[in-house]
Amino acid sequence: MKISGAEIFIECLKKEGVKHIFGYPGGVVLNIFDFLHDEKDLQLILTRHEQGAVHAADGYARATGKPGVVLVTSGPGATNTVTGIATASMDSIPLVVFSGQVPTMLIGNDAFQEADIVGITRPCTKYNYLVKDVKDLAHIIKEAFYIASTGRPGPVLIDLPKDVTTGKADFVWPESIKMRTYRPTYEGNRYMINQAAHMIAKAKRPVLVAGGGVIASGASKELKELAEYTDVPVTMTLMGLGAFPGSHKLSLGMPGMHGTYYANRSIQESDLLVAIGMRFDDRVTGKISAFAPHAKIIHIDIDPTSIKKNVRVDIPIVGDVKKVLSTMNKVLKEEVKEQWGEVRKAWLKQIDAWKAERPMSYDKSVDTIKPQYVVEKIYELTKGDAIIATEVGQNQMWTAQFFKFDKPRTLLSSGGLGTMGYGLPAAIGAQLAFPNKLVIDVAGDGSIQMNIQELATAVINKLPVKVAILNNRYLGMVRQWQELFFQERYSHTKLDESVPDFVKIAEAYSAVGLRATKRSEVEPVLKEAFSIKKPVFMDFVVDWNEKVYPMVPAGAAIDEMLFREDEKKSEKKLKAVK
Repeated sequence: MKISGAEIFIECLKKEGVKHIFGYPGGVVLNIFDFLHDEKDLQLILTRHEQGAVHAADGYARATGKPGVVLVTSGPGATNTVTGIATASMDSIPLVVFSGQVPTMLIGNDAFQEADIVGITRPCTKYNYLVKDVKDLAHIIKEAFYIASTGRPGPVLIDLPKDVTTGKADFVWPESIKMRTYRPTYEGNRYMINQAAHMIAKAKRPVLVAGGGVIASGASKELKELAEYTDVPVTMTLMGLGAFPGSHKLSLGMPGMHGTYYANRSIQESDLLVAIGMRFDDRVTGKISAFAPHAKIIHIDIDPTSIKKNVRVDIPIVGDVKKVLSTMNKVLKEEVKEQWGEVRKAWLKQIDAWKAERPMSYDKSVDTIKPQYVVEKIYELTKGDAIIATEVGQNQMWTAQFFKFDKPRTLLSSGGLGTMGYGLPAAIGAQLAFPNKLVIDVAGDGSIQMNIQELATAVINKLPVKVAILNNRYLGMVRQWQELFFQERYSHTKLDESVPDFVKIAEAYSAVGLRATKRSEVEPVLKEAFSIKKPVFMDFVVDWNEKVYPMVPAGAAIDEMLFREDEKKSEKKLKAVK
């Protein structure tokens, strides 16, 4: 029996094992929403903005590893998804976004709420489709999920004209997908893996650099095995935090612009870098010509276009990180004869000295609330057993620096695009996936207002997310740059000290609002918030002048760092690094 495109859409999602859709209704998708009204196996989470829907699906995907699903209407509904799609694209997050479209015979006629969303999103999707025939719908949906979740993951968009969802066809579900032009390489070249294993064994000062690809491929166990077996320290990019335990003795924390002193020094002094599922973005490398000047580089990634794109590479290995590391560990244990124990002792001793020389720190002598203290207290009270989302800016960097992520998929943060407003809806998506886990969004007072309307989504769906607002009354990271590089000309970065009142906003949404203005109030506020089974806004009024250190100025090498004590002599220091 023939069924409508809307019914085919629903049946396809159920075949894919989808339980939750994030979305917002509109005219051309009303027939789909009508079928969803009585659907028992699919739950649509009504967000308050389409951007919020995509970020929520993104957070759901990062926390679970499964593709997030979005359904929106045409025109502005579709265009409102673009920031969320670009966010997922930059961070390689699997999403399938369904946008409504005007009937096919009206496409190109500037019909009401028509937008060329396929053309608009082509640069920021892994692939996208305009469905022209209802007979193709099931195959396209199957293909979209396959593309989104295989190889280097990413967002896929399917544009659904109204006549496709109202038209009828037989439901034929393809059990498998084979694409002649899309065949990701999973098994790494064995010769290259052997070469890499021998280089690791012989290196005197090696460093492993883990990126989001380790988490995407589920390779944390293999990475830990490699690091421990070879005594090689590990630094993790922002997207890679949690891929290797942050509390491990071999952990170097995060490298790059706001990375740890010892991570950056280790990279610059290393004789071998093993880059695993990361792309050498500019925030990690700093000045490319001065990056890791003494090191040979092994680069492992499933995306061949990422290898050699930004830095020179001596041994490229294209393949799935989990499979490549598994093979490499076998080679090291069974075939490589070199012994590295004594050689590594001197290297690890040097790294320990760097850790002792400049640990992550801040001024703890005052009663004003330091934002780093809030993050430290969250870590202490949760013992790391929480899912942490962040907004973007200083709040994001302090979280990366002072919260030790020991498990993968516990940090949800917009890395590549740096999207303010990401954290709250992402936390909602993660809380939906894990209703019994503590989910916390560490936010700034500027970024939380970008998608603050999603607090309604949390309240209505009884999702008890906690939001820790590091309220410094500024767009903090931009203000930091203005102070250091623009002679303290704070152009349009100062926010009003009393607008908004976050406690009252929380109460207006039927959530809970709490506030701390003194250091002694931080722990009681956190404990109270964590005990409440409702969404909570915690307004921490923090030191407005606090900055993120260490900091590598733009254009400098990653070992040319500014530190807290450099503030008074910053002009001289900045001239030196320029």
